[in-house]
Amino acid sequence: MADTALPLDCLIFGGGVAGLWTLDELTRRGANALLIEVHELGSGQSVSSQGILHGGFKYTLRGMLTAAAEAIAEMPPLWRACLEGTAEPSLRATRVVGEHCHLWQTRSLASTLGMIGARAGLRVAPTLLEPEERPPALRRCPGKVARIDEQVIDPVSLIRDLSSRHLERIIKCEPEGGIEFDLAAPGEVRRVTLTRAQGTSIALAPRCVLLAAGAGNERLRTQVGLGADAAQRRPLHMAMARGALPVLHGHCVDGAHTRVTITSASCPVRGTIWQLGGQLSEDGVRLDERTLQQRAAEEIADVLPGIDLSRVEWSSYRVDRAERRTGGGVRPDDAQLLEDGGNVITAWPTKLVLAPRLAQLVAGRVDGGGVAERPHPNSGARDAERRATIEGLADWTRPNVAKAPWDQPLSWSRL
Repeated sequence: MADTALPLDCLIFGGGVAGLWTLDELTRRGANALLIEVHELGSGQSVSSQGILHGGFKYTLRGMLTAAAEAIAEMPPLWRACLEGTAEPSLRATRVVGEHCHLWQTRSLASTLGMIGARAGLRVAPTLLEPEERPPALRRCPGKVARIDEQVIDPVSLIRDLSSRHLERIIKCEPEGGIEFDLAAPGEVRRVTLTRAQGTSIALAPRCVLLAAGAGNERLRTQVGLGADAAQRRPLHMAMARGALPVLHGHCVDGAHTRVTITSASCPVRGTIWQLGGQLSEDGVRLDERTLQQRAAEEIADVLPGIDLSRVEWSSYRVDRAERRTGGGVRPDDAQLLEDGGNVITAWPTKLVLAPRLAQLVAGRVDGGGVAERPHPNSGARDAERRATIEGLADWTRPNVAKAPWDQPLSWSRL
C-alpha cells in the first residue's frame, strides 16, 4: 500500500521557531515539505523566549571568544535583514519591541570584570554610555552602563509571521492516537499515518523525517525506535512583574554570568510586563512561586536602584530548555543535528537566534546530504507531489498560535 501514500521530501514534527523556519527554508528551495503540530504553534520554548537576538556577548564574559560566541555571531545581521524584509524569509510582520539591549553592573568587582569580558572578541561590541545617555531605569545604577545592538522581538508575532507564509503546509494532529509510524528499521520511517478525531486518515511516505519538537523530541524518538536519552532538559522558573514599570531590555552582568535579564512587553490594561531571566530564573527552579517572586523583587531592588515596586503584581511560569545531551548537562555551543537513524534527523536549535542556522543545516541534508536512500524526484514530479500534498490536506485543521506567557491563565498578586 506504499503507492497510496503521499510522497514527501521532508515531514517536520514541531511547530516552534525551528520547525517553522525549516519549513520555510525547504519550501523556498522547492522541496515538498509538511509540518505537523499536536498542540499550538510555538507552545513551550518558542513563545516563552525573551526574544533577544543574541550576538554572542553573554558567551564572552570570561574574556574569551568561546565556541558559542563564534557560532552565534553571524545571526543578528541575518535576522535584521529578514525583519527589514531585505532577506528571506521576510519577517516584516514580526514586531520588534527593542532595537538594542543594555548591559549594566552591580557594585561588585566581579561585575566589573564581567563587563570587561563582555567586550572581548565581539563583532558588535557594547558601547559605554555617559550618565545622560542612559535610559531612565538605569540612571541611578552606580556602575557602568553600556548599549549593545541586539534586537528584541515579540516571539508570538514571529511564530504568526512564519506560519502565515505556509498555512497550507501546516496541520494539526491529535496528540494521542493521531500519528502512527510504520518503520522499516529503527529510525527508518517508511510511512506515517495521520488520523483525525472523526476517524478519517491519510498516509504519508516521507524521504526524510525531521524531529524539531523541543521537549517532544524525546517521545517522538521513542516512537521511531530511537533512544530518548539523546536529549536533555535544563529547566527555568521565570518570574514576571507587571504594572507602572519602565520599558527596559537588558542584562545585569555579574562575573561570568548574567545576574538577571529583563525584557519588556506592553499591556494596554496592566502597563508594562517584565520577564525576568538570567541566573535568577535558573536559581528559581528550586523555589516555589511565592519565594521566587520575593527573590525577584529583592534582585530588582538591588540591581535597579530607585525602581518603585510597591504597586507591582507578580507571577511566574516554568519552562524547559530542550537540547541535545552533552557531557555534564551543559548548554551546547551551537544548533544541533543528530542522525542516528535511517531517514530521521533530530534537531535542536539551542537558542531561538540559531533557528536560521539549523534550518540551513537541515536543508543541506534534505537536498542530497544522504539522510535517506530514496531517490529525489525530478522537478516535474516534485511539482506534482507538492500539488498533491496541498490538495490532499486542504480540509485538515490548522493549529492556532500559542499565547505569550503573561496571556496564559496564571495567578498574579502583589507581595
